[in-house]
Amino acid sequence: MPTPTAFFQGQYVPLEDAKIGVMTHAFNYGTAVFEGVRGNWNDEEGQLYLFRVRDHIRRVLESSKIMRLGVQYSEDEIVTTVERVAEMSGFREDVYIRPLVYKSDEVVGLRMHNLAEDFLVFVTPFGAYLDPEAGVRCVTSSWRRVDDTMIPARAKVTGLYVNNAMAKTEAELNGVDEAIMLNQDGHVSEGSGENIVMMRHGRLVTPPPSDNILEGITLETALEIAKRELGLEVERRTIDRSELYIADEVFMTGTAAHVTPVTEIDRIPIGDGEFGEVSRLLQRRYFEAITGRIPEYADWLTPVYTGAAVEA
Repeated sequence: MPTPTAFFQGQYVPLEDAKIGVMTHAFNYGTAVFEGVRGNWNDEEGQLYLFRVRDHIRRVLESSKIMRLGVQYSEDEIVTTVERVAEMSGFREDVYIRPLVYKSDEVVGLRMHNLAEDFLVFVTPFGAYLDPEAGVRCVTSSWRRVDDTMIPARAKVTGLYVNNAMAKTEAELNGVDEAIMLNQDGHVSEGSGENIVMMRHGRLVTPPPSDNILEGITLETALEIAKRELGLEVERRTIDRSELYIADEVFMTGTAAHVTPVTEIDRIPIGDGEFGEVSRLLQRRYFEAITGRIPEYADWLTPVYTGAAVEA
């Protein structure tokens, strides 16, 4: 049986014992940064593969630097901790691992300096966030993506995600699956939890970091597969809302969402309203890569369990 485990206050403890106080600064003010690391289960091999774990740890360290959050552990130590938490928990299914750096002082007051920090990791089972077989229907959100001069957009800040949550809820209450957020200039930025890519005129186009996107690890993975296997060119440029309507294909990428085709935006079908050829191929190859089924991409993976296949 799985034994959900966390790394909390410098120790490996049962997840149920990892608790913070109600006065914790991060809880009250959103003063924390985090990552989401996917663990993908391969049933034939009895193996759980962590996907690009070191890239995620580098990004949480970058987020910490931007947000003036000190981290008392090295990159190697954090990577080892993530791997150990996954192994100790013993899940035989897809999981989501969250490393988080947070202001741990129990004090009331708005500031980022002169406060203690701590680091934690926990793991939880996590299946499909968006239905990969159905594709997603999207709506342009009335909530604009935060600007980098408001909250650093390239940092995964916990407090920032209320912006994303409002957009996601608005979309679902309007009967669709996901939101597309525009930046303050009215250009396409990203989904509520995903980067966005369109296929137009034979090339893949995605917004640049200057349009306040999170610099996506899954995005870079999908684009790398597209370049290697399809020989597609990638263009990073500003995209208008209306340009998405006339794209040949649109898909979303993210740690939670994987690679998921978009079939409709603002009640307008994308292409013929079905999965595009490129989106379908990228989705299939991505899933094969993250579950250890393509040797060429093995350097992206960290197997959790040693030895022979693990019994389910």
